[in-house]
Amino acid sequence: MVQTRISELLAAMLPHVVFDGWSQASFEYAVADVNMDPGLAAILAPRGAIDLAVAYHRQGDALMLEGYRTTPTDSLKIREKITLAVRLRLEAIGDKEAVRRASSFFALPRNAAEGAKLIWGTADHIWTMLGDSSQDVNWYSKRVTLSAVYGATVLFWLGDDCPSHENTWAFLDRRIENVMQVEIFKGRIRANKPLSAALVGPLWLLGKIKAPKPRHDMPGRSPEA
Repeated sequence: MVQTRISELLAAMLPHVVFDGWSQASFEYAVADVNMDPGLAAILAPRGAIDLAVAYHRQGDALMLEGYRTTPTDSLKIREKITLAVRLRLEAIGDKEAVRRASSFFALPRNAAEGAKLIWGTADHIWTMLGDSSQDVNWYSKRVTLSAVYGATVLFWLGDDCPSHENTWAFLDRRIENVMQVEIFKGRIRANKPLSAALVGPLWLLGKIKAPKPRHDMPGRSPEA
């Protein structure tokens, strides 16, 4: 019920975002459009517009996960699976202007940490969906790298006027190729016993400061969204 009302409020807000961005004004217009009591709206989204911007991003994550689960992937290589996941995530967005506004919104200093957390969450969802079971520094490096790939691809996609977005998919392929080259390089380091031995200390230290993994709840179903 709660998520249904949030989704209703989000759907009402999106048309206003095109003109007023992810602002308090857009939030208040949406509340009025659905005839929602302002007190209830404050309970559903205590921070107002930013909570709905977060919900919008998580909604895209949920659509990506659903799209991937209904796509045959058994014959795909890992790089193809990653490419598919990122592409599904972009195709789940739908409204470019809402994303363009969100990019500006989350670039603001007061919202930057929240934006980085959302992109990290998308990368984490993808790797978890692909069955990543790494426990060492690779857990971080995979998500950091994919976060960078996703963020760069979104920015390229926003400027891609081609209806089929072929330029974006080519850009994505090049970024994934770069990632795979890094993975090959890391594999060679692991195969080099003297070099691997030299890295034992730094990797041990990184492992000691590793933070708890974020929850892998389905995005969009979290009470705070």
